[in-house]
Amino acid sequence: MHYGGDYNPEQWPEEIWPDDVARMSEAGVTMVSLGIFSWSRLQPAEGEFDFGWLDRVIELLHAGGIAVDLATATASPPPWAMAAYPEMLPRTADGVVLGPGSRQAYAPSSPVYRRLAAELVTRLAERYGRHPAVVLWHVNNEYGCHVHADYSDAARDAFRRWLAERYGDVGQLNAAWGTDFWSQRYGSFDQILPPRTAPYSLNPGQLLDFHRFTSDMLLECYLMERDIIRAAGATQPITTNFMGPFKPVNYPQWAQHLDVITDDCYPDPNDQESFRAAAFARDLMRSLKPEVPWLLMEQATSALNWRPSNAPKAPGQMAALSMQAVARGADGIMFFQWRQSRAGAEKFHSAMLPQAGTDTRTWREVVALGAELAALARLAAQPAAGGGLPAGSRDARVALVLDWENWWAIENPDHPVVLDHLAHVQTWYAAAHRQHVQVDIVQPTSDLTGYRVVIAPQLYLLAASGAANLTDFVARGGHLLVTAFSDVVDECDRFRDGGYLTQLGPVLGVRVEDFGALVAPGAPESEPGERFVEVETAAGVFTGTLLAEEIGVTDAEVLGRFIGGRSDGRPALTVKAHGAGGDAAGRAYYLATVTDATGAATVLGEVFAGAGVEPLLSGLPETVEVARRGDVLTLINHGSQTARAAVSGVDLLTGASVDQVTLEPFGYVLLRMPAQAGADGRED
Repeated sequence: MHYGGDYNPEQWPEEIWPDDVARMSEAGVTMVSLGIFSWSRLQPAEGEFDFGWLDRVIELLHAGGIAVDLATATASPPPWAMAAYPEMLPRTADGVVLGPGSRQAYAPSSPVYRRLAAELVTRLAERYGRHPAVVLWHVNNEYGCHVHADYSDAARDAFRRWLAERYGDVGQLNAAWGTDFWSQRYGSFDQILPPRTAPYSLNPGQLLDFHRFTSDMLLECYLMERDIIRAAGATQPITTNFMGPFKPVNYPQWAQHLDVITDDCYPDPNDQESFRAAAFARDLMRSLKPEVPWLLMEQATSALNWRPSNAPKAPGQMAALSMQAVARGADGIMFFQWRQSRAGAEKFHSAMLPQAGTDTRTWREVVALGAELAALARLAAQPAAGGGLPAGSRDARVALVLDWENWWAIENPDHPVVLDHLAHVQTWYAAAHRQHVQVDIVQPTSDLTGYRVVIAPQLYLLAASGAANLTDFVARGGHLLVTAFSDVVDECDRFRDGGYLTQLGPVLGVRVEDFGALVAPGAPESEPGERFVEVETAAGVFTGTLLAEEIGVTDAEVLGRFIGGRSDGRPALTVKAHGAGGDAAGRAYYLATVTDATGAATVLGEVFAGAGVEPLLSGLPETVEVARRGDVLTLINHGSQTARAAVSGVDLLTGASVDQVTLEPFGYVLLRMPAQAGADGRED
């Protein structure tokens, strides 16, 4: 169980370094990330390298029993490189050059940037690849974080090469993009530009391919560095840090190339519901590589510096959110950063060792968490306790689909309404989370064996392979929920022959005639049109927004209808049963609108009941989170009131057997469960 944070000794006089190591030992730190933003110190000029200071830091840490996650330092090129090679700088769609003075000022497809980065990584890997202190390699940092896409001339040239490799000849590209519309037909790849700012709407096929290209260019940078490290003989795991559900980079595609998944997560203490978004990110990370525990690479001990209002974490909240990550598959809890900076743009960002020193609540909580994680690792590893904490992702019986290419396509402009796809996906996640049902995050083509329910919101772009996989899931007895604006286009963002819902229509038993756009919530009152619809079901009435699709029922049962407005009486929620009945009977549900939290809870109540999905614990308040990791059950109280739960198990932090737990605000317990356990919870 690793514990630590980013360490930036280059920001401090060398005489402070021994004190850092001593304080790290006091806090229970086992590993630090080193050198993430140190390119200018490691290479003060082209062809000139200075590793002496890094040698001394690594030896000092190693002597203190602290392992190193060694970064390649390529995330922030030094000023000399940008001055000598301005062509390596990225550009916006408007042609603005993003210059030095901040970080991440490089074009990922720039040959110059790649050459300079390769030279640095080669020297680092050759020097430290076999050092016993280095247990992990940290390639670059937060790929795409600030420069979501580059439109430079380097990107132009690379985009043309990427398209030529994808399509083979320009005629295939013209067909895929539909370039006969608006006289966009290309005679050669050399005529194609990145989707820079234009007079009006851009080609949606071009926009989608540019998303793919952008993610691929960043991945090429990662793979280049990874291969250099391996070529130098390094055998340690290699990773780079993700950032939760980050749209520009296709994390499921990347995950196969990482030895271990790592994530940076910064829930907002001002948002009382942010712990659910954090849980979503943890479940996403676990699901990306379910056979391997992941690492929480960055979080804050308290306040940040980059939001309009940067509230501190409440007493106990930092530890509660850390244990949330452990509960959902993490085997490491790290922070940005070890010692709070005294200068620079992030000097107000909290750290493990605060600017105010060790006589602070933050420091005391950091030390206490380190001790708990060390105890947890020891107790979980004891043979008598049943072995260590497993990594497994199949503790969940419900899967939620989040597909990056669909995400890119559905948020292109010129659709019936503007859709925030991630918000819609997270609405369904939060509804399951409130019902204390554990969820994995999957792709349409993922192995769905073992799941009872798959929730597939807004699968606007759906490849044939994904549609076949979802259809097969229902045929094997699974329960599938599909929501509005799904199965509309193919991989090129083109309509298929035969209308909409052409692939999933037969399994759902419905067809879509029109999308029924509604006025967006929050639009000016002067804007005419319907803003919402009501859906009436046997379980109650809930609200739909954005879309009220006109669907025709072919061979499905109507569970809910729109009431009022132009859609009055039309089907809104349907189900089609498959199979001969009993446990093998599959069901396919369709919801023809975009619902709110109440609607999502109502619909999932119907779906879960039909599939036999039950909460991990019953009777708990919504603010108490519960997660299962193998035979370990974690309860965390994110609410402001004390909560109690009747549940039997062995407390992993104390070794005591319990049959009831009491959780103060931000209190938590990790229980190793017996083979059979029932529980219910209540709030004071």
